[in-house]
Amino acid sequence: MSVKAKKHLGQHFLTDENIARKIVEGLSFEGYQNIMEVGPGMGVLTKYLLEKDQHIYLAEIDNESIEYLKNNYPKVNEETFVGDFLKQDFQFTNGQQIAVIGNFPYNISSQILFQIVDHYELVPEMVGMFQKEVAERTAAVPRTKDYGILTVLIQAYYDTSYLFTVHENVFNPPPKVKSGVIRLTRNPKEGLAGNEVLFKQIVKAGFNQRRKKLSNALKILNIPEALKTHEFMDKRAEELSVADFISFTQLWKNNQ
Repeated sequence: MSVKAKKHLGQHFLTDENIARKIVEGLSFEGYQNIMEVGPGMGVLTKYLLEKDQHIYLAEIDNESIEYLKNNYPKVNEETFVGDFLKQDFQFTNGQQIAVIGNFPYNISSQILFQIVDHYELVPEMVGMFQKEVAERTAAVPRTKDYGILTVLIQAYYDTSYLFTVHENVFNPPPKVKSGVIRLTRNPKEGLAGNEVLFKQIVKAGFNQRRKKLSNALKILNIPEALKTHEFMDKRAEELSVADFISFTQLWKNNQ
């Protein structure tokens, strides 16, 4: 018995064991006792995770996959499953640190990354496979087309590493795009504490009109008078580094 890949769930099952092992080896397994795998499918990553000392949780919404995993992996039972990753409040961790790993469904790639950022205080590390374009955006630098909202919000909380590219022919069914495996390692930048909401508002407003200078793009947020002549107002969002956005948010807060 195998699980049929479901298009509406964005499922593309990895079939290459060497790549599966490499993805799992991307985790450090240090500083946390819990790991959550998102979208385990038929367990190509799960089998290697179960060899580790950590407690493994599986976020899966496909009932066929859930039954397959319970039937084929003795260590997997009903308590292993935690439901839809995007609806997680992480209460089941009881405040304990939990790493995240997965061959992520491509149709919800950005949502998965934003969910990790929203719970960064509990997620010290993530290793995952995304479509190559999304993977490259997480590791982008200023003044490039890949640099945007996703980049800045992730890099404010995590150091990002692009590990390797994966070709279409190692999946069933093959996706129409190449994939990229990345690692996020939590590294909270100083200056964000208490300013997270404002920071996200500034980043999103700036990039939502990325062709406009910030003096125009940020008007919607009622720019503090003291900042209207700041040097950043003559720049576009893509010209600011993550550190620039963080320090600018602090200035904004101080002048409200």
